[in-house]
Amino acid sequence: MTEAAAEQHRTQVPDGGTESLGTRRTTKRGGGDPATRGRTTIADGVVEKIAGLAARDVLGVHAMGSGLSRTFGAVRDRVPGGSKSVTRGVKAEVGEVQTALDLEIVVDYGVAIADVAQAVRENVIAAVERMTGLEVVEVNIAVSDVKLPDEEDEEPEPRIQ
Repeated sequence: MTEAAAEQHRTQVPDGGTESLGTRRTTKRGGGDPATRGRTTIADGVVEKIAGLAARDVLGVHAMGSGLSRTFGAVRDRVPGGSKSVTRGVKAEVGEVQTALDLEIVVDYGVAIADVAQAVRENVIAAVERMTGLEVVEVNIAVSDVKLPDEEDEEPEPRIQ
């Protein structure tokens, strides 16, 4: 490149020097951190799914929901195209920065209910706060039943034909 051609590809900078157009700095537009531009909303159902899965992971939790909701859920699960509801037994109220949860669980016979409830509470809070960034202000747990060892499950395994 000739000296005259090189001059055409340079521009004056405020301190009197020159810089190549390829290294020219651009000013940032839009103002502020990109993470603060806009709003994120999280639906109640999203928090309910996270909490339902986290609660089911705890040893001693046999099922979620009351007997009636589990019965209706078993029927719904058998309908073609239906899927197992991970939100059964979970109710969430989601605000802008906080959420509160109500869970209804069935525990296995022989487990310490207070210990299971504490483990469920800890697991649900950790999962919801980690995944959503919301502060969990309370997790209310209602134990609606105890699964006895000799009882049949209300939700039998579907038969494959």
